[in-house]
Amino acid sequence: MYRRPTKKQLLISRIITYTIMVFSVFVIVTGTVLFIQGYRLDGDNGSIEQGALVQFESKPGGGKVFVDGKYIKANTPLKRSIVAGVREFMITKPRYESWTKTIDITAGTLEWLDYVRLVPKELPVESVATYETVYGEKASPDNKWLMVQESADAPTFQLVDLRSQEVKASTIELPASLYSDATTADVKHVFTMLRWDEDGRYMIVKHAFSSKSEYLVIDTQDASKTANVSKLLGVQLSELQFSGTSGSNFYGLTDGVIRELDLPGETISRGLVSSVKQFDVFDSNTISYVGTNPSDPTQQVAGLYRDGDASPRVLRVVDDATTPITIDYTQYFRDEFVVISEGLKVTILKGNYPSSTDTKNASLPLYAEFNATAAVTSTEFSKVGDRLVVQSGLNFVSYEVEYRRETAALIETGETTPHVLRWLDDAYLWAVYDGHLSIREFDGTNTHVIMNMEPGFDATLSQNGKYIYGMAKSDGTYHLQRVTMILN
Repeated sequence: MYRRPTKKQLLISRIITYTIMVFSVFVIVTGTVLFIQGYRLDGDNGSIEQGALVQFESKPGGGKVFVDGKYIKANTPLKRSIVAGVREFMITKPRYESWTKTIDITAGTLEWLDYVRLVPKELPVESVATYETVYGEKASPDNKWLMVQESADAPTFQLVDLRSQEVKASTIELPASLYSDATTADVKHVFTMLRWDEDGRYMIVKHAFSSKSEYLVIDTQDASKTANVSKLLGVQLSELQFSGTSGSNFYGLTDGVIRELDLPGETISRGLVSSVKQFDVFDSNTISYVGTNPSDPTQQVAGLYRDGDASPRVLRVVDDATTPITIDYTQYFRDEFVVISEGLKVTILKGNYPSSTDTKNASLPLYAEFNATAAVTSTEFSKVGDRLVVQSGLNFVSYEVEYRRETAALIETGETTPHVLRWLDDAYLWAVYDGHLSIREFDGTNTHVIMNMEPGFDATLSQNGKYIYGMAKSDGTYHLQRVTMILN
């Protein structure tokens, strides 16, 4: 027979129910917060450990991922929470060399291992074009084109299309009417390719003749639009760099002064920065430069100029005129970074570049500082801006700006003359030593010798990453070669 519960029994039942509900909510909320913060149950010891979320990705995909020697039963690409601490990672795939790296994982962070490039165990070399002579070769930043120049004294270039498996080339020949003293007898002409624009359409060529020089800009898609910048604007230049990707706006250096050049308007701006030795342009409107102090020529200066500024921003003054200094600028997400080297000292600044009307914030805040093993010879950020390589001869230091990790590495070679490390992509570097093209990650790990290659030429990936190209020489003949990096 059913007996109705008393008020006391109902009260106790409600208290128990509400207690269970509150406790359940507390457990769920606590578990969610711990999960978000990276805490996981360690199956080995049964304890709760805080970890980091690791994003794995490889080229090609489908690589097996191992952590501390254990297969995690998942292949790339994937995300996985990993217990914090020093961890050994390995990615394997049949017919490819294993990729390995040891990283000290910080709890509660996101670690990007999305740059892994698996290299085939077998690297057969294929010749796709041959040349009797080669004076110069430049790869476009977008990995679509190579420009090959066979002779220094002839303005004739081969535009090599790397966009498909079948490599094709077309000839670009500049008319004599475009450059000076073209028909003058006994004049020696030397044409030198300098740089592509970022979109890979225009090429700056320096023409040296009769102890003079001028700068030409080739439109590789419509050679009839090629322009002689020096002639058109009537200016003597010692350096020319693109401003933007239109092929019509530039920054030029004349008598140590940087000026903006506008070809369609046939105009030259006022002096933007004076007493400049060398400069570089980032994203069309920010100039980093090294020069001397106009008020005291015994001092070296490094600074920035942004389009629209009333004057440049001097970020470093060095009293010793013999100390080598460098500067480079980049942007990473919403932050701006500047690296300045002074002898062995390397300084990284981070923040927001002050506007032209901001007279109080004349410099960017200090972000990091360290010493190289020898005098710095070059500093360069990756294209994305998340990594920095500081080279000192055969030694180099990599710095990851997001994780503030600094790693020292050494190039192992029988050569004593160093070559500048160049970015192959956003994580890998390339260089030619001992007659071979080698690639390595930004921190010096996972080094691979790819193929024979002549120094002084560019190596480049194809746009889809399937091939890597380089120029080699055998039996007196130059060969444009490629190696398959992604197997069928």
